[in-house]
Amino acid sequence: MEGWIPREQILGVEARAKVPGKFLVQENHIANPPSLFLTIQNFLADESYGTTIFLEKIYPRLESWFNWLHKNQKGGESTTYYWRGRNSTTDTELIPKTPASGLDDYPRASHPSPDERHLDFRCWMALASNVLANIGKRLGKNIHRFKVISQELFDSTLLEKYHWNQEQKSFNDFGLHTNAVELDHKNWTRIVYREPKLKFLESFGYVSLYPLMLRILEPDSLQLSNILSDVTNKELLWTDYGLRSLAKNSPFYQVWNTKDDPPYWRGSVWINLNYLTLSGLYHYANIPGLHKKMARDVYNQLRVNLVNNMLKQYRETGFVFEYYDDTTGVGKGVHPFNSWSSLVVNIIAEKY
Repeated sequence: MEGWIPREQILGVEARAKVPGKFLVQENHIANPPSLFLTIQNFLADESYGTTIFLEKIYPRLESWFNWLHKNQKGGESTTYYWRGRNSTTDTELIPKTPASGLDDYPRASHPSPDERHLDFRCWMALASNVLANIGKRLGKNIHRFKVISQELFDSTLLEKYHWNQEQKSFNDFGLHTNAVELDHKNWTRIVYREPKLKFLESFGYVSLYPLMLRILEPDSLQLSNILSDVTNKELLWTDYGLRSLAKNSPFYQVWNTKDDPPYWRGSVWINLNYLTLSGLYHYANIPGLHKKMARDVYNQLRVNLVNNMLKQYRETGFVFEYYDDTTGVGKGVHPFNSWSSLVVNIIAEKY
């Protein structure tokens, strides 16, 4: 009723038996990425009467969902947001996880606080507000509010103010953070060697690419050029099998988060985020801009690397995997996994 939409529904005895209890119950003050707007955005290209009727029916629900997100998930500064649900009191996690974002152990601020600014959340909200404005325009609705929010979230000056790490020349989260933390392997508790302070995080990874993935950047922006250069750096994200989730120079690259949590979003190659990156590259490679050729070159090689490795692994094992090793290309995690990894079909077809 309030507009919240849960991440998933694990129904039935068999399904529940295979899922840890902590994932069965969800809290309705915690948001998940509004990625459904990617699908809704594609409907806008269909101008048929049937699609218009469909959009008319779902518009009130999408509006309610967005309003809940915008009101209840905002950060301390205008146009900022942060994922709720992080454990600020734990001493058994190296970095408290952020399961709400879908990138569970991706390194966020070491000390969760309301001062956090999560870049991926901001980009999702930019996409959502823009889609709602476009649907509303098609349906003849009053879209002034959504246009204003969308313009603010696409504003490059505000994006840079709240998320551009000038020292590192990359987009990052902001929060109460220190890199000087480690797990004591005797009792598996966290040791903090240096007090955290409010700062931009240094780790470069998938989250840093969201302004590219969701096409927030201007095609002539210097930041786009920086991202394209960093993406192709083998010491950062580039591999022969796709983009790894976290740069090799991050202090949290391939580091265990607890004694029971091996690295998950800390280096492995994930197809869903590679798909979104390819989608962004394809966009910038096909519109006028200073970095058009560079985007096209990166797109072509990344697509080849990703598809070739998935085909190789499939031919050797007969499986599509949840994610892939960034040093060998070997499939890992759940298999057969025909969820987001099946996006490789769209990548082959260049359907974004």
